[in-house]
Amino acid sequence: MLGIECVGTVAASTDPVVPEGATVAAVMGEMDRAFDGGYAEYALLPNSLLMPVTTTLPWDVLAALPETYLTARGSLDVLGAVPGSRGRLLIRGGTSSVGMAAASIASGYGVETAATTRRHDKTGALTPVGVDHVLVDGGGSLAASVHAVWPEGPDQVLDLVGASTAVDSLRLVRRGGTVCMAGTLSGWLIPDFEPIAMIPSTTLLTAFHSDNLKGSAGRTVLQRVVHEVEAGVYRPNVDRVLGLDDIASAHRYMEHNEATGKLVMVP
Repeated sequence: MLGIECVGTVAASTDPVVPEGATVAAVMGEMDRAFDGGYAEYALLPNSLLMPVTTTLPWDVLAALPETYLTARGSLDVLGAVPGSRGRLLIRGGTSSVGMAAASIASGYGVETAATTRRHDKTGALTPVGVDHVLVDGGGSLAASVHAVWPEGPDQVLDLVGASTAVDSLRLVRRGGTVCMAGTLSGWLIPDFEPIAMIPSTTLLTAFHSDNLKGSAGRTVLQRVVHEVEAGVYRPNVDRVLGLDDIASAHRYMEHNEATGKLVMVP
């Protein structure tokens, strides 16, 4: 979403914790909703939203991390797809920026991963980010494709498609597994949702929202992501880096669903 994240250096400060010249990031917190956000060369933000980070990463790489990787990392933590885990993870909406981030992190942690895409021409983008099993989602149930890979189903499903696939994801995950809703690419509401009938017994349905990791709550998590990228545990998936003068073409590129990964705007 436009303007809900940014990185940069502090040009003027009223908080000694984030002095002028400090490298900071910010996400969510009503940016570009209640007040102007980060979709500009300069942003005026509340101190409470600033997350100081220490990094050697170039700006275009750092800019690809905050919203996307905080969402991916937070979702994987909720699911338990962490270093040393032996679970099998299905990512629905795998070629979205968050999907590719989640696949990169999971692969770096040694998690066996499957991911979906609706477009055959984007399947080639998933293997390089560490996806073990690439599945094409034709709009119906994925049961046959998923069970061909994992007969009992995945242990976790990260659903970034949202309302239209939520119930199907609950049917796909193994009994007692977990589905985390962290995206709404297909809308916000699940029509005629009946929890007792639609959530299999002992299966867990949860959600993650990046607003949970805004400001001080996300600083440690973001710094950990930055360190892991610097160490080569995984790499951010940047589709294109564009200047502010190219905003119109960037929007057309997104609206035609051409992006595979993150678009980064720089001054």
